[in-house]
Amino acid sequence: MKAKELAKLSLKELLEKEKELRKEILNLRFKKRIEGLKDKMAIRKKRKDLARVLTRVFQKYLPLDRLPT
Repeated sequence: MKAKELAKLSLKELLEKEKELRKEILNLRFKKRIEGLKDKMAIRKKRKDLARVLTRVFQKYLPLDRLPT
């Protein structure tokens, strides 16, 4: 998922995407142990996508001026 695509999503959509990615990562981990993965980079790619989503959530909905000092 590209950062430009994430910029268009609302907070609700971003949080849904986060849940979806977390489930996919969990399922990939199970699949890796049980039968192996064809795409050995699949888990890493999903984790990076999750990091992009979380980064966008914090950038967009938690500005630095609102942080407690």
